[in-house]
This record gives sequence, structure tokens and C-alpha cells, in this order.
Amino acid sequence: MSEATATKARRSSAGGARPLPGTARGRSLLKPVLLVLALVVMLALPLYVEEFWLRTGFAVFGAVVGAIGLNLLVGTTGQLSLAHAFFLAVGAVTYVFVSGESGGIGLADLSGLGLPPLLGLIAGVLLSGLAGLLFSPIAARLRGIYLGVASLGLVFIGQHVLNSWTSVTGGFNGRSAPEFSLFGFTFGNTDPDLFVLGVPFREAERLWYLGLVLALAAYLFARNLLRSRAGRALQTLRDSEVAASVMGVNVQRYKARVFLVSSMYAGLSGVMFALSIGSIAPESFGLEVSILYLAMIVLGGLGSVGGAALGAMFVSALPLIFQRYADTVPFVGGPGEGGLAAGEAARYLFGLAIILVVLFEPAGLAGLAGRFRRKARDPGGGRTTSRSSAATSSSTTSVPSDPPAQGSTT
Repeated sequence: MSEATATKARRSSAGGARPLPGTARGRSLLKPVLLVLALVVMLALPLYVEEFWLRTGFAVFGAVVGAIGLNLLVGTTGQLSLAHAFFLAVGAVTYVFVSGESGGIGLADLSGLGLPPLLGLIAGVLLSGLAGLLFSPIAARLRGIYLGVASLGLVFIGQHVLNSWTSVTGGFNGRSAPEFSLFGFTFGNTDPDLFVLGVPFREAERLWYLGLVLALAAYLFARNLLRSRAGRALQTLRDSEVAASVMGVNVQRYKARVFLVSSMYAGLSGVMFALSIGSIAPESFGLEVSILYLAMIVLGGLGSVGGAALGAMFVSALPLIFQRYADTVPFVGGPGEGGLAAGEAARYLFGLAIILVVLFEPAGLAGLAGRFRRKARDPGGGRTTSRSSAATSSSTTSVPSDPPAQGSTT
């Protein structure tokens, strides 16, 4: 076959498989339109839903931030870490100490700097990042289960410090978290009184918007990071550290950087957790919290920022919803009633979901969403109906798939 004939054949086959005009453009515009609609819905939601859903939403936003940070470390770089609860505790305790006032509650004589809450939030994020940076030399020399066991030691150290450093943490009884304020605007029930379209905007409504902004900023930063040169280097580390070093990637430096970024995400999530609960306690930052965050990113999909957000939404909201509707959910009962407690029922469901994901959809919820998108783009399941495509496929099937033998000219 001459070169001109082959070129004509390729053009005819490409023309037969050409999509309908406007179809690709419609698909490209669909995603931005859906994102804008989702953002509009979330902005208008405090006008129509009750306080429970707004407080649950703020707790979900905090979990989303922490899950995205852990996913950068575990899912993108492949470094197993069980110390996420420790970095959450650093952020929460730093915020409470920097923004809280000195005083006494019971037998505890609490200390506080009394600085603006915005400075407390920034200090919590930075100090958590510093803690991750100090641990990074150990993380750079370990991997796999050994890194997981080493990071587990941070959780035990954190529990001891939280229970013994009573002047800062409040000890076993914990310590209340000061209300957040920004340039004189308080995210509390009053000061100032605020009404929007006749709806009073109190603490739940104001915290909803704060959590939405922080979670959206964390999501966009992580997406842009993964698309950058540094993000590609981190993904290379996950596949093979030897190959990454051969390609010129400084393995230890990038491991330190990703631990820094992941710890800063955890610190911000810890601050949001303190604002959501209104207090901190040592039992809130145990090993179980680290396990729950690992469940979030496994269910959502390792390496996917959107998947981490979906997994965080599922894991963090489900116990609260079970607790709210314990009377109507089967096999779930309230305190002092028969049936499973809300937290136990949620854990059973988490375990079942993780088993199903590992067996049938290792890519998690993100992989499931990607599969639906591919089916929507190709409803025929990859089958072609045009005559030119059929002719092209029939002509190509006659070509042997095996390459010619070495030294052959045919």
C-alpha cells in the first residue's frame, strides 16, 4: 500500500468515528455548569435547612480538609501514616491556647495568650506543619508498615501530653474553644445580630460559610498542587523511589515537603474540629481518629482529591445522621434504648463499605463516579455503528497483532 493510499484510509476511518457536532462541547460545558449550580445550592442552603444540618455540614467541611491532607501523603505519595490525629491535636490545642484566655476551671489553672482567633488559626496551621517537618527526617528513611508504626508513636506521645499538660490542654476534662472572629465579625450567635431575607444568621449559619470557604480553598490548592511539577514528582515517588531519584527527584526533600503540607491540612482540620465541637479533649484525638481518616481516603479513592472529599462526607456525617434518626433507622437505638448505638452502627457500615470497595472498586467512590462518566460518554459500551468504522475494524483484524521477527523486513 502506498503512502498516499494509507493516508487516505486513515482520514476516512477518522471521519467515520467523528462525534456529532456540539457533543464534545456540551460535555465540556456540563461539568462547570454543575459545579456552579452546586456552589449556588451550598450558598443558599442556610436559608432553608435547620441548625442540625448546618452544624453537620461544618463538621464535614473540617473532615474534608483533613482527608485531603492525608490523601496527599498516603494516596499520592504512598507514605503510610497513622499520626494524623496527632497533627489534628496540635492544630486544635494551639488555636485554643493562642486565642483562649487564662483562668481557672475546677482544679485546672488554664493558660492562654488571648490573641485574635485568626492568629490562633494561623498559628495552629503553622505549628502543625512544623511538627510534620520535624518528623519528616524519620519519614524520609522509612516506608510501608515501618513508617506506619513510627507514626503511631506520635499518637501515643500526643495522648500523654494532652492528659498531663493541664495548663494548656485542660487535662482529662479538656478545654473550651473560643469563638472565631474575623476583623471584628464574630462567628457566634450575636455581636452583631445578622438577618438575611428574614432568616437569623447565628453561629451555625456563619460557621457553615466559614467551613465552605476553607474546604473549597483546601480542595483547589490540592488540585493545583497535583497538576504542578511538584505533584507529578510526588506521584513518581509513589510508583518507585528509585525511578524518581533517577529522574532527578530529590526523594528526601519531597517527602519532607509533602509531610509539611499534609500536617498543615491536619492542623486546619483540627482548628475546625475545635470550632465545631466547641471544646477539645484528649479522647477526641486518639488512634481511632487516624483510622477513620484512613477509611475516608480508602472509601473515596486513594490519590483522588474529590474522592477524599466524598469519603470524608460519608464517614463524618453518617454517625451524626444515625444519632439524629436513631428512632427510625433499623437496628439503631438511642442512649439507654435497645439496638446498636449510632457510632457502632456507623462503624459496621464503614467496615462493610471498605470490604466492598477493596473487592469490587479499588479506586473507591471516585472510580465509581469515573465509571459512570465513561458510560455516559459512550452509551453503546464502545460499539460502533458507522459503516466506515465497521469497515476499518474488519480491515484491521486481518493484520497480525504479533510484531515481525527480529531482522525481518516484512
